[in-house]
Amino acid sequence: MTRTPASSSTSLPCGTAGPDCAGLLVFRQTHAESASKVNICSTRIVRARNANDRDSGFALGQIEDTRPRNRRANSRATEIHTLFRKVAALSFVLAMSAFVAAPISAQPTFETPARAALIYDFETDTVLFERDADTPKPPASMSKLMTLYMVFEALKEGHIDLDTTFTVSTKARNMGGSTMFLDETDRPTTEELIKGIVVQSGNDACVVVAEGLAGTEEAFAQRMTLRGREIGLQDSTFANASGWPHPRHRMSLRDLVRLAALLITEFPEHYGYFAMEEYDYDGRSPANRFNRNPVLGTGLGADGLKTGHTEETGYSLVGSAVHDERRLIFAFTGLESAAARRREAEAMIVWGLRQFTIKEVASKGDVIAEIPVWMGSQSSINAVAGDDLRMPFPTVGQDSVTTRIEHLSPLDAPIAEGAPVAELVVSIPGIPDRRFPLVSDRESTRGGFVPRVRAASTLLFDMAIGQVRSLME
Repeated sequence: MTRTPASSSTSLPCGTAGPDCAGLLVFRQTHAESASKVNICSTRIVRARNANDRDSGFALGQIEDTRPRNRRANSRATEIHTLFRKVAALSFVLAMSAFVAAPISAQPTFETPARAALIYDFETDTVLFERDADTPKPPASMSKLMTLYMVFEALKEGHIDLDTTFTVSTKARNMGGSTMFLDETDRPTTEELIKGIVVQSGNDACVVVAEGLAGTEEAFAQRMTLRGREIGLQDSTFANASGWPHPRHRMSLRDLVRLAALLITEFPEHYGYFAMEEYDYDGRSPANRFNRNPVLGTGLGADGLKTGHTEETGYSLVGSAVHDERRLIFAFTGLESAAARRREAEAMIVWGLRQFTIKEVASKGDVIAEIPVWMGSQSSINAVAGDDLRMPFPTVGQDSVTTRIEHLSPLDAPIAEGAPVAELVVSIPGIPDRRFPLVSDRESTRGGFVPRVRAASTLLFDMAIGQVRSLME
C-alpha cells in the first residue's frame, strides 16, 4: 500500500483567547485530507469570509487546487488513484465556486535596524518575528542570564541560600567594565550579588559567584555550557561568567529568548529581581546604580531582563513585558546607541502586544481530519485537538490566515488512542508557521483476518484497474 503525501489548506474560524504551549512534531512525509471529508490528494487554500466566526468545522471560501504530481509514476495503482482524486478535486472546486474569497487585508509587518532580532509570544509558544535568530553571536552582558540561572538553580537545590556569603578574589576585584566595586575585604551575600549582576551588570559579581560555586571561573563556564545544552541552549558556548569578549563566548538570540522563558517559568520567586530599577552596593557606585534596561518604568509592562553592549556587538537587549496577562519576550542585537536600543525595545513591545490578539484555533476534542488506517481493526481514525489550541492572530488581516493538516495516509496499525498522528499548521503571512499536534481519538489495533482480506482485495482491485487502463492506452 502506498502512502501518498499532500497538503490541504483551509481557514479556521477564531474564538476566545487563552494560552497554549503545544510542542512541535516532525514527520518524514505529509498527507492531508479535506475538512469537508472529500478524499483528494491536493493543496486547498480556503479563505474564510469572516475569520472571527466560530463554528465546529472549517470556514469555506474560494478553493485553489495546487496539487503536486505523484512521485511514484511506476505504480499503476497509484496512477489510477491520482486520476480519481483529480476528478474529485475538480468536482469539489466547481461545487464551491459560488463562494468568493475575502480580500487580503494588510498584514502586521515589523521593520527593525537590528542585525538580528526575535519576538516571541510566551503564552502560546509562537514566534512573531525573527531575523538571524540562530546564528551564535557575542552576547556581551546578556549572557549573565545564564550565570543567574546557575545561581537560581543552586538556591533551588539548597546548595546556597540568599544569606550565604562569598569571598572576593583579586581577579574579581580587578575586573574592568561595569562593576559593584568589590574588594577582597568584602563578604557579599548571594542576594547582594544577584542584585549587583541584574542592576549594576557587575562583572566582578559574576566572577565572585563563579568562583564560589565552581572553584574557578573557567570551571564555572564549562558547567554553564554543559547545563545550557541540557536545557536546550544548542547554539551557546560560554567562556566566562560575565560576557567579557572572548572568541568562544557565543549565544544565539533564540537561545537567549529560550533562557529568558526558563527563568520566568522555573524561578518565579526570583524573577522579580529583573524589574529592579536601582541598586547601589554599600553606596560605592552611585553613578552605576541604575538598571540599564531602558523600558523599565515606562508604563509598557516591561519587567526584565538584561542589556548588553560591546564594540563588536553594539547595543543589545533581551527583554520581556506583560499586558493583560499576555507576556512578550524579545531580543535584538547590533544597534548603534543606547537611545536606539530604547526606541527599538519600545517598538517591539508595542508591535507584539498591540498588533496581535489571542484567538482559539480549535477546542480540545475537536475533530480536525479523518485519516484511513492500513490493516487496522478500525478502517479510520479521527485526528483531534489534544488540547485547546490558541495562537496570536493579527488584529488586522485575519481573513488571510490559512491552515493545513499534515499526516501520513494511510496510517499503519497499531495506533494507540491519544497518539500523535498529524499536525495542524496555521500560516499567517509575515510570521513563521505555527504547528499544533493532533492526536488519535481511538485505538486501532492490528487487524485480524477480515481487515487483512479487505485491504488485500482493495489493493488487488486497484492493480487490476491499473492493468485495464494500461491495455486501453
